[in-house]
Amino acid sequence: MTIMVNSDATLLLRTVEPKQTDTTPLIELDRAGMTYPGPPPVEALKPVQLQVYGGEHVAIVGPSGSGKSTLLNLLGLLDEPTTGTYLLDGQDTSTMKEAKRTRLRADKIGFVFQSFHLIQHRTATENVAIPLVYQGIPGRRRRAVAQQKLKAVGLGHRLDAFPTTLSGGERQRVAIARALATEPSLLLCDEPTGNLDTDTTYAILATLDELRSQGLTLLVITHDMEVAARAERIVTIRDGQLHEGAG
Repeated sequence: MTIMVNSDATLLLRTVEPKQTDTTPLIELDRAGMTYPGPPPVEALKPVQLQVYGGEHVAIVGPSGSGKSTLLNLLGLLDEPTTGTYLLDGQDTSTMKEAKRTRLRADKIGFVFQSFHLIQHRTATENVAIPLVYQGIPGRRRRAVAQQKLKAVGLGHRLDAFPTTLSGGERQRVAIARALATEPSLLLCDEPTGNLDTDTTYAILATLDELRSQGLTLLVITHDMEVAARAERIVTIRDGQLHEGAG
């Protein structure tokens, strides 16, 4: 990875040689930035270029208020950049209508959050099946897919358990299974171990390592350097700017 600063002080990040055979990045931010309207306007993410190739495991680290959430929202197609462009799997999302962005997000991206966001009165299987409802998949097929994903993360014995009866680690595994239900190309993890104890954290990280070994692209946003150290690349965000390395 090389870092360059152009004449208008925009920070550019470029990958030298990807390990993958793909020549098109899965993620490509091209001078993408985010400014929230004021008064006064707040430049939460300064214009940057970032490339992530299929199959990479990248950690984004930084303190609170550094711009991590803004970056996550851009990468997850929850917000649009106010400057520059964002290409996801070669598709320019900045020119898309909202319906197409929503469909692309559902097809390409899975989300794992710190707080799990499970529906308490639904079983593990029902929680995992929720994204499949929006894809129009029939009920019997949804249940089969959901149970297969739960078994894949080691929860084959908890298929009909409610979140209130699950440990923190088990709830996070349900959340991971739900994120995988639609067979995404990219898994975005926002502090995925933030609410877990040390032993459970290692178990969840091992699960993520296994997913990475199967070819899934992982982008993990964290403040925990032990979590970040599992990634192939670490990118630090500070004051809305990205810097390659742990900084």
